[in-house]
Formats: sequence, C-alpha cells, structure tokens
Amino acid sequence: MKQTKQSQTPRQFAENAYALFRQYRSAYVKEWQRLSHCERMYRGDHWYDVPQEDPNEPRPVTPILQSTIENISADLMEQVPEAVIRPESAADGEIARIVEAVIARNHDAASYAEEYRKLVHDLLVSGYCVQEVGYDGELNGGLGGAFVRHVDVRNILFDPLCCDIQDSRGIFKFSLRPKEWVRAHYPEKAALITEDPMAVADAPEDELLIADRADSLLLLEYWYREYDANTGSHAVHMAILCGGIVLEDSRTQKPEGYFAHGEYPFVLTPLYPRKGSALGFGIVDLFGEQQRYADKLDQIVLKNALMASRNKLLLTDASGFDEADLRDWSKEVHVGESLSGITWFSTPPLPQYLIAYIRAIREDIKEESGANDASRGTAGNGVTAASAIEALREASTKRARMATDQLHEAFRKAVRMEIEVEREFNFYLRPVTVTVDGRQQEVLFDSAAMNRSALGGVLLPIEFSISIKAVQKTRFAIAAQNELMLHLLDLGVIPPDQAIALMEFEGKEQVLKNLESGKPSEEPAASPKFRQKEKRNAV
Repeated sequence: MKQTKQSQTPRQFAENAYALFRQYRSAYVKEWQRLSHCERMYRGDHWYDVPQEDPNEPRPVTPILQSTIENISADLMEQVPEAVIRPESAADGEIARIVEAVIARNHDAASYAEEYRKLVHDLLVSGYCVQEVGYDGELNGGLGGAFVRHVDVRNILFDPLCCDIQDSRGIFKFSLRPKEWVRAHYPEKAALITEDPMAVADAPEDELLIADRADSLLLLEYWYREYDANTGSHAVHMAILCGGIVLEDSRTQKPEGYFAHGEYPFVLTPLYPRKGSALGFGIVDLFGEQQRYADKLDQIVLKNALMASRNKLLLTDASGFDEADLRDWSKEVHVGESLSGITWFSTPPLPQYLIAYIRAIREDIKEESGANDASRGTAGNGVTAASAIEALREASTKRARMATDQLHEAFRKAVRMEIEVEREFNFYLRPVTVTVDGRQQEVLFDSAAMNRSALGGVLLPIEFSISIKAVQKTRFAIAAQNELMLHLLDLGVIPPDQAIALMEFEGKEQVLKNLESGKPSEEPAASPKFRQKEKRNAV
C-alpha cells in the first residue's frame, strides 16, 4: 500500500522531498546552462564560450542583441498592467469597485511596477517568467494584503515531466541562507539541523548548489498538491526544509490546504513555448547565433585591419641587404646587391560585400525581433503627425504586442488568484479609496462582503469579471487621441466640454472647471470650418 504524505514521519517526508528535488535538479542542469548562456549573451560576454586560440586576437562585441531586448523591453514597460474588475451582476457594483481599489492598493504597496520590470527581463532573455501570488500580513501597516511578486527563474523548479505546472508532482523554490539566519528564525530546530545534504551535488555543472558556501544552507520551499477522490478537488500544501529536516509544514495549521483555491500559487508565462515542456525560449535563443556570427565577422574585419596596418618586407639572401639594417628607419642610405630580392607584401583588403553583409545581419536582427526604427520612435519620410507615428509604431511592434498580451493574460490569472487569496485571508477592515461619480471617498473593505447568502444560509462567493488595461499610454497614443478629439470638435460632432473630457493633457481639470462655470450649451457648437462647409453646400 502506497504511503501517503499524511502517514509519513517528518524524517520520511524530508527524505522523499529531497529525493524529488534531486530528480528535478538533475533534469534542470541543461536548463541552468541555457539560462547562464542567455544572460552572458545579453551582457555581451558570449566570447566566454569560444576557445581562445590567440590571447591577443580581438574579441569585439556589438550590443545588437542587448539593444534589441532593451527596445522591446521599453515597449513592454509602457504597458504596465492594471486590473479592471467588473461585477457578475449589477447588484455587486459597489463591492466590485472596492475590490478593484484593494487590488490596486496591494500592487502599489508591493511596487508591482518594479516586479513587472523583472518579469519583462526574464521573459525576453530567459524565455519565460514566473509570478507568485500570496498573502503578506505585514503589508498595509500590519493589516495584511495579497501580493503578486516576481520569482527568479533560476531559483524555482517545476516538474520536468509536465507541460502544465498545475500538474506538477511538486514545485521547489530554493535560496541560500546564512546559518545564523536559519538559527535566528527557527531557534527550536537549530539543534536538529545537520550538515546540508545538498552540499555535495551530483550535478557538477550546477554552480549555485556546489558553490563554496561553508557558512550557508540551502533553504527549500516545497509546494505539493494532493487529490481527494471523494470531493474531486486538490489541496495544496507547503513545507520549508533545511539541513535535511522539516522546519515548517502548512498541514500543521491548515490540514485542508494552504489555499482554498487548491492551485499552486504560481503563474508561468513562456515567450515562445516549447513542445513537451512548460518552459519557453526567449529572444536570445532565436537571435543569439546571428549576434555571434556578426561579432565573428567583426573580428575578421579587425584582424584584417591590424594585419593591413603592418606591411611585410620579403627579403632574399641574393639581395645583399642586411635585415637589421633595413629595420633601422633612421638611416637614409642602405647598401645591398640587388633590389630584385626585396618585395613588399601587403594584406589585401576584405571584399566590400562582406562589410555589407555584416550590416545586413544587424538590420535583420532588429527587423525580425521588432526593434526597428518605428518601434524606437524614429519616423522618416516626413512623417510628423502623432496619429501617423502611432500607426507606424502599432504596425512595427507586433512582437512587443504579442509579449504584452501574454504578460497581461498572466497578470489577469494572477489577479483572479489574488482575489481568492483576499477572500480567504483578509480578517481586518481595511480603508481604501474608491471613485464614485468622479469623486473620491474612503470606504472599509470587508472580505465577508465578497460572499453572498444563498438558500439554506450557504455562502457563495461573488464572481468578478477581470480585464486588463495599461496604466499609462504612450505619448504618441495620447497625442493621436488628442488629434482625433480636435478633429471631431472641428467637425462639430462633439461639444468642447466632451472633447476636453476625452483628451489627456496637464491642467485638464482646470479647463473643465472653466467650461462648467461658463455653462456651455448642450448642442454641439458648430465650428467656423463647419459653417463654411454648410454655406458651400447651400450654394
């Protein structure tokens, strides 16, 4: 009969957990090598992988790939997501506004914009990014709050046999902690902690685990799920292990499961999905070889330039000239037998098509990756209108938009999980600010209001519809929108107050107040151009 985790002793549980971690670690060796290679390519340190035949040969690096990633990253950073929460029914409109304000407050307290920047880097360079959803009782001045945080892809392991992380046998987060930190946080277990069983790794390529860490211990955060056939649901648990023993186990306080939603609290987003894996490939995997070839060609050009800068003199014995005498450029007269024995040998220049090919490779990387001139904010051919520039950017940033959609969808999943965490863990009334009819007012958030009473006194959770929008539009998009509003005003389609309300510029509130004090008419005011057009039509 198979032994369940509940029936295992703490020692057996720890041994099984470490055995599963070893399986994951062995499967992740090549993945960690790939992640290290991608980071080196991003930094321009990819010559590290090339054997050094001549220590003096040039090793140039043109940051095409880094520039490409940074330009796409800049596009993604202009699309920092914000959750818009709508109610399931009209009667739940008030609680939906409050929940939306709570989620926004959580993200502001946890500095989600900074977390998003890390996610963008991992997505583009490493090929996938990971977000964790949980509850932190220290947020909001000790009142607590849910969070969505970035997890470094180098410090988390998913089941290598699964394409969906929710099907994993377990998920490991790990980090190195000083021994003093472990003793201070777990004083009752300090005497039981022995030498780290992972100190001697059987994966030699694993630089993190086999690093010199005499004063550190490997801390494992082990998440696992168990299926209950009677209820048809999963229960997720979490245990912290270090030094071969179990420091914490969530089953002690919550045997029914750490989270009521029964899912692993992680959202993994691959940029370019891999077949048979939950992980993905990134920009470096797709365009890294082009970068290396471009730098290799640069090396050839530089070596040719160095060789061409020092012409060689071929000298035969029949010439009668002394080699050392010819080396002395201070002399005006050299004595020899025959000039026919002296020949200057110069390195021939490289063909011009090679130089053009180097330039073409760099342009191909930029164009194919989406980091072209239009996406960089450069527009040629006399394009000056903001709407035209925005249209060019929209057409040229398809890859960035695809990555934005993936990040926003992952954020939507994380927010849905975050709402469930707030529903389960929030115990204190928290003040939040909501906007009602254009005015801000402070209300108290009570998680009990997220449930509705049904027949028999059963509480049913209120469902919400979640959509994602960007926190801030680009300046080109704002200028294009303002141009459109001015055009509609010029045609007399909308009155000035509506046009200004739909525009975005600094000082808009004061302009609207001035219009309100002047009491503009309800009917759209015809502009001079519109009146001239009507006169021409009448004639």
